[in-house]
Amino acid sequence: MGYYVRVERDVNIYVEDINRMSKKTILFIHGWPANHKMFEYQFNRLPQKGYRCIGMDLRGFGQSDKPWEGYDYDRLADDVRGVIETLKLQNITLAGHSTGGAVAVRYVARHYGYGVSKLALLAAAVPSLIKRPYFPYGLKAEDVKQIIQSTYHDRPNMLQGFGNMFFFQHITQPFSNWFFQLGLQAASWSTAKIAGTWLHEESLFQDMGKIQIPTLILHGIHDKVCHYPLAEAQKQGIKNSRLVPFKYSGHGLFWDERDKFNKELAQFIG
Repeated sequence: MGYYVRVERDVNIYVEDINRMSKKTILFIHGWPANHKMFEYQFNRLPQKGYRCIGMDLRGFGQSDKPWEGYDYDRLADDVRGVIETLKLQNITLAGHSTGGAVAVRYVARHYGYGVSKLALLAAAVPSLIKRPYFPYGLKAEDVKQIIQSTYHDRPNMLQGFGNMFFFQHITQPFSNWFFQLGLQAASWSTAKIAGTWLHEESLFQDMGKIQIPTLILHGIHDKVCHYPLAEAQKQGIKNSRLVPFKYSGHGLFWDERDKFNKELAQFIG
């Protein structure tokens, strides 16, 4: 079932909640520029194994409200806190893909892991999506600036190009069209401002050091968005973590190797 959670006076977050009676709960945070529907191939399998799957649309994306402001990691992490508090969630697994992984790391560090007992980082944009003087493994800042410019001038073309580099396995044209539509459901300003957060947000090195809970890192070795060295940096920076490489996946490992993905996540949760 789907419903809304109010996280600010004028901001409501859309939540999809499947198999609510289960006590084994996973809260999924999607990546840019999609929404909770990107986890379709988890939501149609994991509940069969007894898991409660909750997908939230970040503000500005999917069916959530689309305010002008609030797209830094702190505010997005506070939105996650609002969902966890409102739903009275305890001992959950927080699973974040790409930018959603960055938000998940910030949440655990900022809110001391409130309600969360395990963390799953899925092709996460952690510790930094872009290259920095002390971290040479990310995207070029110029490429991100081009994404922002393209968002304001021809967002459909930008989304199509991004989708073309997302998966490693062959995708059909109907699948490509479906994934493209997920991005169109976001507001253009939220799409651009999240990309701006990649540029201007502080990196997450210090946040990783604050994580004390068991952490699973799943990452495709062919990832063209969050390059594989990011996963290795996560493994090094998070004490109680385990890295599982996906040899036949790109950024969309939740579909590229969906059976392995679901199996690893289920085994991690127990």
